[in-house]
Amino acid sequence: MRSELFSPENLEKESAQPGLRLQNAKLLKAELNGEVLARTGSMVAYQGQVQFEALGSGGLGKFLKQKLTGEGVPLMRVKGQGDVFFADNAADIHLIDLEPGDALSINGANVLAFDSTLNYDIKVVGGVGMMSNAGLFNCVFSGHGRIAVTTKGTPVVLNVDQPTYVDPQAAIAWSASLQTGYHKAEQFGLGTLLGRTTGERFTMSFAGQGFVIVQPSEEPPGGLAGTQKGSSGGSGGILENLFDD
Repeated sequence: MRSELFSPENLEKESAQPGLRLQNAKLLKAELNGEVLARTGSMVAYQGQVQFEALGSGGLGKFLKQKLTGEGVPLMRVKGQGDVFFADNAADIHLIDLEPGDALSINGANVLAFDSTLNYDIKVVGGVGMMSNAGLFNCVFSGHGRIAVTTKGTPVVLNVDQPTYVDPQAAIAWSASLQTGYHKAEQFGLGTLLGRTTGERFTMSFAGQGFVIVQPSEEPPGGLAGTQKGSSGGSGGILENLFDD
């Protein structure tokens, strides 16, 4: 049988070491000899002796936080020995290796899979309120391990070494050590009174030392802030005290 489908770039890629790696730009391969955590429903194929266990948001505490905030990652534990392939609506997939001391704040909707060695929690996006793509809360990962994130299109990684501003609906992830806030980008004037707008009324601001991952697509705001009316730009109030532990 002959077909371009059987060209080398489409054949399964093998490795001698277990772990997460890219099969191609839109398919993630987990070579299992233990377990990984992945977004519920993201498995597209597997081979070998593999078991799937639903985890909700990754424990009771995270489940309660997700119910209150609308944020988090619906997770499943994937364990056994074999090869498992993951994808998310043909989105682009990128691998990030975290070292001890690293912390990554990421929109839960962009988490595809990660090593079970990583720590994961839901935290307030400080100073941003309803302007964040993920709403008032984001998922923060720390520890040592690999995480696979998705973007719609090829992203740009901005090095934050000066004041940096990003459309809140395009910000995917950033260094958790950065200070976040919001910035009024559009100036009020006669055009505003006449109903004219640039479509860029507010941006997220980032300060400190680190990076921001920006995708070339603007997603509607989600989470708690995506449904609330009127919000604060500086504090999460009671919820901020509840979650910022």
